[in-house]
Amino acid sequence: MTGWQEFTEQAPELAATVRARLESAQHHVLATLRKDGSPRVSGTEVGWHRGELTLGSMPGARKARDLQRDGRFALHANPGDGSMAEPDVKISGVATEVTGTDQRAWVDEVGPPQDDAHLFRCRITEAVTTEVSADQTHLVITLWTPERGVRTFQRA
Repeated sequence: MTGWQEFTEQAPELAATVRARLESAQHHVLATLRKDGSPRVSGTEVGWHRGELTLGSMPGARKARDLQRDGRFALHANPGDGSMAEPDVKISGVATEVTGTDQRAWVDEVGPPQDDAHLFRCRITEAVTTEVSADQTHLVITLWTPERGVRTFQRA
């Protein structure tokens, strides 16, 4: 698994596209795993703290409990107006809760609504963008994994 910094170093153009999409809207869709292994989909906000992609959560929220139990997640950036004018972005990885003095520093810096809000650092296992080609004839899918780097596919 790779942190945001390493992802940026290994795939700077893709990382810039992913970050721009995540910063273009406040709300995104987070998938976590319930206790029984079934998926849970929640709205979420993302940010960057100390150079790492992070997720915040209200204290005791179901998505926070899911991530505490099993940190695997999938994040789908807000798709916008549906026009596909900007790439569709998805990230998969493992989130680890930040606690103690690091969580306190985040609270002091960001000022979430509650001091006991959860903070999760995201390690990335996959990042994908999907966009319509310039000539509107096919999809262009760009996939990055730490093991294989950046690969691009076309789908008609």
